Amino acid sequence: MTAGDWSVPETEVMDAIGEVIDDEGAVLATVVAVEGSAYRRPGAKMIVADEGDGVGSVTAGCLEDVVLTMAEEVLADGEPRIERFDLTGDDDVWGLGVGCNGVIDILLEPLDEGYRPVVDAYEDGEDIAALTVLDGDGDLARGDRAFASPTGDELAFEAPGWPDGVLTALEGPTERLLAADTSDTVTVDRDGHAVEVFVDSVTAPPELVVFGSGHDVAPVARLASQVDFRVTVVTFRGADAEAERFPAADRVRSTSPAEIREAVAFDADTYPVVMTHNFVDDQIALEELLDTPVEYIGLMGPRKRFAEMQEEFAERGRTFTEAERDRIYTPAGLDLGGGTPFHIAQSIVAEVTAVHHGREPKHLTDREGPIHARPSVEDGDDDAD
Repeated sequence: MTAGDWSVPETEVMDAIGEVIDDEGAVLATVVAVEGSAYRRPGAKMIVADEGDGVGSVTAGCLEDVVLTMAEEVLADGEPRIERFDLTGDDDVWGLGVGCNGVIDILLEPLDEGYRPVVDAYEDGEDIAALTVLDGDGDLARGDRAFASPTGDELAFEAPGWPDGVLTALEGPTERLLAADTSDTVTVDRDGHAVEVFVDSVTAPPELVVFGSGHDVAPVARLASQVDFRVTVVTFRGADAEAERFPAADRVRSTSPAEIREAVAFDADTYPVVMTHNFVDDQIALEELLDTPVEYIGLMGPRKRFAEMQEEFAERGRTFTEAERDRIYTPAGLDLGGGTPFHIAQSIVAEVTAVHHGREPKHLTDREGPIHARPSVEDGDDDAD
């Protein structure tokens, strides 16, 4: 596989799965467990097509070529298998001389129409959990799969043939994992037999909406798309909305600042960045965005400009509540230094990424504990009848 195929965003991995799901001869490799340190966490995926090409990554490049070889064997056997890679020793591992420091379990399975609900949910912007049996009993065999989708305050299961007791035991852990956007293996005790089920949270990608049509919009769209945001560019006042101007954007729209809520759907996973460089347009757009449920509104420009904007709002009786002011990030971006268009884009996208993941930006060297969030499924009684 090429370096480019290894490093593609997760959105492209899911798109690749959708492209080959109707074809015979593809294998899906998924990290299902990690002990110790590893570059990728449970849920990381790699799709291997019948011509032997891989898209996506399950490690930092340590095992991808080995997985390609194993995928051929899985296709030949037609059965799912789990491979454990122990990379904790000092000796050369798998002849690769890698420097990883964890134990990684990877599930390899032939890709077929049974995975279609995940593809459809992702394309529709909906969250879903894929529940895959890793080690079963008489009723459930490795590779058997069910699905769980959030519907209001509860989960809706699509699980033909699965025992009710197993689903009941899985409900709590699945809810917690989906809410945290993490994946993990859950062990259910069923009549004295341990049933291991991998709960894979596949959540819809967040959306970054960039308002503007200047040359500085394209770098923001490009960087955001590379870190798994769906990107929408919205231009104002008849500005050119040709998709060719913003090749990294998923959608390009043109509207007026007062009608942005009609042109774009906003929810808690939408992150708008206003960078029109037009004072009036920014002011109108800001007021419209404050009437949406977004938790982040990035506004380009210096503090003095925003102070002038607040003064004009106040003159017509519009003041910001403390809660509203907390949602406005201006000047938009993190203090990273650098002033080129891509430096500015990096600053903005990094800030939005941190907000989306609920992180306070700081140096990793100063962070205590693991870099990646570790799933927790320990709460509650997960035994099955």
